[in-house]
Amino acid sequence: MKKLALRGLRLLLGTVLFTFGIVLTVNAKVGYAPWDVFHAGFALSAGISFGQASIITGLVVVALVTVAGEKIGIGTIVSMVLTGFLIDLIFYLRVIPVAPNLVIGLVMLVAGILVISLGTYHYMRSAFGAGPRDNLMVVLNRKTRLPIGICRSLVELIVTLAGWLMGGMVGIGTLISVVAIGFCIQLTFAVFKFKASEVEHETIAQTYRNFRACLKK
Repeated sequence: MKKLALRGLRLLLGTVLFTFGIVLTVNAKVGYAPWDVFHAGFALSAGISFGQASIITGLVVVALVTVAGEKIGIGTIVSMVLTGFLIDLIFYLRVIPVAPNLVIGLVMLVAGILVISLGTYHYMRSAFGAGPRDNLMVVLNRKTRLPIGICRSLVELIVTLAGWLMGGMVGIGTLISVVAIGFCIQLTFAVFKFKASEVEHETIAQTYRNFRACLKK
């Protein structure tokens, strides 16, 4: 039970870090990170909040990776729903200020990318099922055998273009993010000696069975 609880805490920690990283990059105001360009553009087009756009996008990606044979776990659902909810909450509470100038904006952007990378590591390490977008990254890694960082960057280039066409904000920060996000994630995984494609993520059914087994001990 203790091990299961620690994994759950790692999942929550990763999700919270990931969310704060997103808000940092958005409030940097130097150009949104790739997925956020898409979420912002989608939110503008559909007349919904940023967080709601994130959740809906996650649902679509979950459907795609499920078809590709990737496992969906409780972590996939938690990260998808909680991230969207926390994004809207942090924006509402104004916990993270908006950058007043370009220099501070660039610092916030880099900090946000690093926090996103660390958050990605933690919730993927929990093995409760990767987040929707990271599942997509892992699927490409397994199918193409390309490095995980390159797979991430390819995905981000595609969603950036789609988001820009819908009105999402693109700037120098977007260009930095396209290159830096893949590098930072690959660097973070390397530092912690973590190979995402080798992780055996639990399905929701497996997590439920493990939880029941712990209760019987």
